[in-house]
Amino acid sequence: MRKTLCPIESTFMNNHRATARQLAQEAIAAGHPLEWFEQLYAQALSEGVSVPWADHVPNPNLIELFQKIDGRFSFGQRALKVGCGLGDDAEWLSGLGFDVTAFDISPTAISVCESRFPNSKVMYITRDLFQAPDNWSGAFDLVLESYTLQVLPPELRAKALKQISEFVLPGGYLMLITRLRGDSEAIGSMPWPLAQREIDTLKSQGFVERYSEDYIDDEQPAVRRFRGCYQREA
Repeated sequence: MRKTLCPIESTFMNNHRATARQLAQEAIAAGHPLEWFEQLYAQALSEGVSVPWADHVPNPNLIELFQKIDGRFSFGQRALKVGCGLGDDAEWLSGLGFDVTAFDISPTAISVCESRFPNSKVMYITRDLFQAPDNWSGAFDLVLESYTLQVLPPELRAKALKQISEFVLPGGYLMLITRLRGDSEAIGSMPWPLAQREIDTLKSQGFVERYSEDYIDDEQPAVRRFRGCYQREA
């Protein structure tokens, strides 16, 4: 998991999260709830500061998920990374042998990916989740969604999860990693944890749960998370 932050690092991270929350609130209030992602990445690049969720290493929760399900399933070759950010997870998947397409709504994020990994085999694309190419429908053996749903306004999440699920080909897999809250818990501030009932809608969309885990990570402070692997019915 992530290292424990020293007090100075923790203060900087809290400031960056506060900036992200402010940008999100302003964009939602203006009726453009997705515009703040580009604003955040562009501001971070111009000011030389960090994006709150970008650690410049593959997500340890993703690595552990693969370790836990190793050998249980036979994945195909073509993978899609939703909301790829600065590209670390996409590159990690590529290193496993997947043919990876990775997209993000932020042109700045995609530009940074291409600069960080100039010899990458990953196909990086600037794309809005809700304006995905028609030929992505049912096209991927493995779709990875980690931390995107939890930074979308709650009213968009059902639509977003359905859209993400439609990228999976019959018999393929969807991996999901997110913050989690109890069904009766307040949603709090961004990042907004998902409730289990939101995740369970996958089961009514033709998916079978193959692995799931509700756990507390070892961050400081600790965060309740969910990770799971779902197979689309053939």
